[in-house]
Amino acid sequence: MSGMSAMSRKIIQNLAETLSKQAKHFNKNEAECLIRLFNGLQGEQPDKRAGLGLDRGKFRNILHNTFGLTDDMIMDRVFRAFDKDNDGYISVKEWVEGLAVFLRGTMDEKIKYCFDVYDLNGDGYISREEMFHMLKNSLIRQPTEEDPDEGIKDLVEITLKKMDYDHDSRLSYADFEKAVREENLLLEAFGTCLPDAKSILAFEQHAFEEPAEN
Repeated sequence: MSGMSAMSRKIIQNLAETLSKQAKHFNKNEAECLIRLFNGLQGEQPDKRAGLGLDRGKFRNILHNTFGLTDDMIMDRVFRAFDKDNDGYISVKEWVEGLAVFLRGTMDEKIKYCFDVYDLNGDGYISREEMFHMLKNSLIRQPTEEDPDEGIKDLVEITLKKMDYDHDSRLSYADFEKAVREENLLLEAFGTCLPDAKSILAFEQHAFEEPAEN
């Protein structure tokens, strides 16, 4: 048995070394901690196919409970942003590489990540309809006499006026990137899809609590 655990420890260390090179923002010790955390989370899944990775339900629980994300549509999109091969599971590689951007991404990486989350149909543009859909979904509306959809349509028009530089009534990646660089607050214009600093700190303290040996 100890031979097995020593072997798996070696496998984890080798994997951590590889992933820390690919996911640039984590060192080898941090990557190893994230792999161990991933293995623990996988083990909690009732699904016997857990060997495939984290399923959507387990990942959504992490997004909600650990990082405070609440919007179902956005959480589903974040899952898809992590699940690069679209197999319905987040592999250990997708987990570490996804968290590298999610927790410590550069502004470039975060702009690309947020754009991918908001581009609901994956056609390379955020359309009027997609904006409407996300804003309607993320805004907590008070019941009023007015038609709430009209207010959201107005908001979409205001957003387009501010962000649609080439005036084609949709946001290309270039539009989105330029707008965010000019006004960083627009990064999450269509819904919260990144964790706040407090959640990141709490997660990292929990995940990396083992003494790091560089």
